[in-house]
Amino acid sequence: MPRRPAEVSGETTAKQPAHQAVYEDLRARILFGDLAPGQAVTIQGLTAELGAGMTPVREAIRRLISDGALSMQGNRRVSVPELTSSCVDQLDFMRQSLEPQLARLAVAQMDDSLLETLEAQDAHLNHAIDRGDIPGYLTWNYRFHATLYAAAQAPILADTVDGLWLRFGPSLRVVCGRYGTLNLPDKHVDLLAALKTGDAEAAARAMEEDVHQGMLQIRAALEPDTLPS
Repeated sequence: MPRRPAEVSGETTAKQPAHQAVYEDLRARILFGDLAPGQAVTIQGLTAELGAGMTPVREAIRRLISDGALSMQGNRRVSVPELTSSCVDQLDFMRQSLEPQLARLAVAQMDDSLLETLEAQDAHLNHAIDRGDIPGYLTWNYRFHATLYAAAQAPILADTVDGLWLRFGPSLRVVCGRYGTLNLPDKHVDLLAALKTGDAEAAARAMEEDVHQGMLQIRAALEPDTLPS
């Protein structure tokens, strides 16, 4: 999973090649909405902000354009693509097709240690919700899902889903800014209950509801006349 800045994740990129460290740093900034959809930034500005050389920044940008996370605007500017209604429809379809299956597969791999990790991550998430901590909410929500999907032992599905998160993640920051954290959907209680009992179909249903409600919130934030139902 991509790294959050060190003050949040506690991780370090000291032993990584420069180009990989820059890629993961910039990827995390996009994923967690530090770069807003439609916000244009210059390559030179990113180089200064990231404290990196021009070559690794260019390489990171090239990879992120390939990932669909950035688009080139000309004049050495790049931006995070803004989601259209069609994009939201496609993301909702893909997420509801893949993420419930990952939850279903993860049930077979569940043990006490993994369940405790997920419960701890969800506790951090709930604490962030209660405090209105948007960066904390985005970070722990992603970590919870990433941990569960990694447990499914289906790397093709998990990697595909991680790419989808990179496309809608910046818009989650927009959702938080509009609705606050207390009004965001959270089906993790139902999901954790299903994981505890080993009910794969209940886990898949809870994930499907969690995904769909989240995408409804994104649509509502992007289209002010649309209210989530």
